[in-house]
Amino acid sequence: MLAERVKKIKPSPTLAMDAKAKALKAQGLDIVNFGVGEPDFDTPEHVKEAAIKAIKDGFTKYTPVGGIDELKEAVVEKLKKDNNLEYSKEEIIVSCGAKHSLYNIAQALYGPGDEVIIPSPYWVSYPDQVLLNDAVPVFAKTYEEDSFMLKPDVLESKITKKTKAIILNSPSNPTGLTYDKKTLEAIAEIALKHNVYIISDEIYEKLVYDGIEFISIASLGKEIKDKTIVVNGLSKSHAMTGWRIGYAAGPKDIIKAMTNIQSQSTSNPTSIAQKAAVAALTGPQDFISVMHAEFDKRRKFLVEGLNSIEGVRCLKPTGAFYAFPNVSRLYGKKTGTRQINSSIDMAMYLLEDANVALVHGEAFGDDNYIRISYATSMENIKKGLERIKEAVSRLS
Repeated sequence: MLAERVKKIKPSPTLAMDAKAKALKAQGLDIVNFGVGEPDFDTPEHVKEAAIKAIKDGFTKYTPVGGIDELKEAVVEKLKKDNNLEYSKEEIIVSCGAKHSLYNIAQALYGPGDEVIIPSPYWVSYPDQVLLNDAVPVFAKTYEEDSFMLKPDVLESKITKKTKAIILNSPSNPTGLTYDKKTLEAIAEIALKHNVYIISDEIYEKLVYDGIEFISIASLGKEIKDKTIVVNGLSKSHAMTGWRIGYAAGPKDIIKAMTNIQSQSTSNPTSIAQKAAVAALTGPQDFISVMHAEFDKRRKFLVEGLNSIEGVRCLKPTGAFYAFPNVSRLYGKKTGTRQINSSIDMAMYLLEDANVALVHGEAFGDDNYIRISYATSMENIKKGLERIKEAVSRLS
């Protein structure tokens, strides 16, 4: 018999859609894949060279569980330079990706009956990680008209004596929207008032647009820094998804607990990937601006194209590489025997009838939307938009 916890969760819908798209492509179908949250750029050359050197130098053994000192120092310096945050090495842990960092936090902080507030729409793994640790996800609805920012009064209404933490993701997956300083200050004030932790997922920090300045909630003062665990990594900023390097910064006792947990699960992150991560953080950063400029072009083109389709409405994302169009006005329409009544119906229709893969909004907690990743070529974006437009035109 399987453990009860396994019955509470489901496989990642984003990874499932990506796998389905790749399987169809392997069968010879021309699939435009908007499903995956992965930069289509190659890892920078100097980062790859650092990994090759590590292999040749024999740096292929166990390292300290929470990461090598050289990498922790690079993370400390990065947080100081980019985010005006001061940490010691003892307040840093390096894990096998930011998702692993988040899971370590869940293991260290959550217990049976604890409540964790998650703004909705949310990244698919947040609720399941809460459930896997016998805690209760509490969803706080956000709205398009508020740029999907959590309103302070909504947050306050969700807090109980059982609330342990609030998960923030800015820039957001799936909406692509970012939090402004005023909202972050209000959230920080509420968290401190109720003695609640903030888990700040900042993985898309380097991808913000329209002159917006990224702000880490931990940088708003010592009090809130002491109640915040910052999570980041190199997957999105340096196109290093497969290298599996993420990190967290926070109070020493929590980081120590996370390190103990990691020592009994994965042990250290890959030694070679750690050396590559040092090069990524301390070497040339010009790659990021090149990737950023390309994503910005795609973002504008995609959103303009989506808003030109009758029945589709899409806010312009201010960060990450996702668009989150509202397709609810198309619900109730049909073509032949197929009727569209939900985001799942829409996603399956576009995959099966238009050869376009994307993720249904229900997976992120809002059935009125679909998520489109523009971490793909402009050629694919043009082709995908044409196919979506043509498929929607067949609905009546």
